[in-house]
Amino acid sequence: MKRDSNIYIFLYATGLVLVVAVLLAMASTSLRPRQQENVKMEKRLDILKSIGQGEEEYKGDNKQQWVAELFQKYVRSEEVVNLQGADLGEIDAFGLDFKAELAKGEEGRFPVFIATLDNGEKKYILPLAGQGLWGPIWGYIALNDDLNTVYGVSFAHKSETPGLGAEIVTQSFRGQFAGKQIFSNGVLSSLQVVKGGGTERNAHAVDAISGGTMTSKGVEAMLLNSLQAYKAFIARQKEGK
Repeated sequence: MKRDSNIYIFLYATGLVLVVAVLLAMASTSLRPRQQENVKMEKRLDILKSIGQGEEEYKGDNKQQWVAELFQKYVRSEEVVNLQGADLGEIDAFGLDFKAELAKGEEGRFPVFIATLDNGEKKYILPLAGQGLWGPIWGYIALNDDLNTVYGVSFAHKSETPGLGAEIVTQSFRGQFAGKQIFSNGVLSSLQVVKGGGTERNAHAVDAISGGTMTSKGVEAMLLNSLQAYKAFIARQKEGK
């Protein structure tokens, strides 16, 4: 077959495309375990940041191991509950996709992570999932043993605007939540994220992000919608104290 014929050129190009496709598929398969481990590491970090751990920049050689050891040190137990607050038994809480479970409503399975700090204090860490201006937002809220007072939060996003909505990840924004309360007179009121809300006199609000109104509203809605899933669980825990 002549090399300058149309058939040869077509067959050559087709073969080249197939070879490249196979190589890309092999590369994707080989990288998938590493990608999955990175996702797990980021999830552990998000949980840890809600209790003030893992915030510092890691300068060692094995960040995944460092995060895993921190997680094992502080997150001592976990459980999965339903919308009625009942423990569902031996289910991998870490492996659950909270956003997907939240969408199931009555059929949802909701993870609870229980951390113990260096001073022995217990914190209940609950996942959050919602929608920002441009895409998904998520995070974790850590509650004190009274299951009312916020100890800390962590937030993350996919595509919020840098300098505006993306500021939800900063410590200056997240730090406002510490000491706030999610119940008002026994009713789950969650927390408002509004302009001028960050005052000590208001136990149920924080200051919104300047120029990030829609993302701030998204955080507020995320908090309420996510915490609603744990309303019965919190009530059961309080009854048992």
